[in-house]
Amino acid sequence: MTYTSTQLDALKHALATGERRVSFGDKTVEYRSVEELQAAIRTVEAELARDAGRSSKRQIRVTTSKGF
Repeated sequence: MTYTSTQLDALKHALATGERRVSFGDKTVEYRSVEELQAAIRTVEAELARDAGRSSKRQIRVTTSKGF
């Protein structure tokens, strides 16, 4: 599914105001919890980043030694 920045803004606004119901045009979605709303925001952000050609993944490398 293709998401828009307007949809992302609506999700973030709902999270900031404590609402669980978000409307996109003629569709309305009611989320059961804040965690579910946050997961939707992460999904939309990842899709928008992918569509823009950016990677949302990070790689962290850790090296250790015993000090001998």
